[in-house]
Amino acid sequence: MAVTAKMVKELREKTGAGMMDCKKALTETDGDMEKAVDWLREKGISKAAKKADRIAAEGSAAIKVSGNTAVLFEVNCETDFVTKNDQFKQLLEDLGQHLLSQKPATVEEALQQKLHGEGEVLNDYITERVAKIGEKISLRRFVIKEKTDNDAFGAYLHMGGNIGVLTVLEGSTDEQAAKDVAMHVAAVNPRYLSQDQISEEEVNSEREMLKTQALNEGKPENIVEKMVEGRLNKFFQEICLLEQDFVKDPDQKVKKFVESTGGKITGFDRFEVGEGMEKREENFADEVMSQVKK
Repeated sequence: MAVTAKMVKELREKTGAGMMDCKKALTETDGDMEKAVDWLREKGISKAAKKADRIAAEGSAAIKVSGNTAVLFEVNCETDFVTKNDQFKQLLEDLGQHLLSQKPATVEEALQQKLHGEGEVLNDYITERVAKIGEKISLRRFVIKEKTDNDAFGAYLHMGGNIGVLTVLEGSTDEQAAKDVAMHVAAVNPRYLSQDQISEEEVNSEREMLKTQALNEGKPENIVEKMVEGRLNKFFQEICLLEQDFVKDPDQKVKKFVESTGGKITGFDRFEVGEGMEKREENFADEVMSQVKK
């Protein structure tokens, strides 16, 4: 029986397996849909679909650099054990190469592209890895940066990929200095590059909160305004990268350190794995017992 694209699509929707695996399953079973499902189950491929609703908030941030292009991306899985798996590491390598070469604008676009522009669809590739590795895996986010020959990338991964930071030091080729700034960003986690990036609404809200604090402390109203402005400046120093004390030399600000290189930092990207995601909270002993009972 001839295997049609419609049949392959139906089997993919039923099992979550990759296109080529579905086609092979249908070919092996002479187009019998139910037998094809069983064939995939026997091969362990259809297990990927059952993992779609699991929580995947662990994983790894990764950075790939090629010439004047760099990408910082995050791939999530269910447990941190998987990040040490060679297959997971190869997945990171392949995804990094793909993002660099194809330069998609969004995750959705990336998942529909052919791997490296010529292989299987990226989403199918990930689905197949899910079946082999045994956990839900997803490409969560990425950012692609470009530079000129007169600039330097600052790439830094902390704790084996728990935090990833990518910066561009413009006007300087000092890669170590660019990396030092990336390390600072990983450690201190600034929210903004500089004060002018903070919205007026946030500044006014912080000012009112500081004013209320000062009045509650019983400070005289005639000096409250001056106190508030002083505390507001300290607030800016705490959340703005260029105003922070440089971690490798607290006697100078990050801005002064960057200026000493002859370059400038115009932005940064920092990914902390699982930030903003729901974390699975389980008692390990209870989990083991539940498996024993099964």
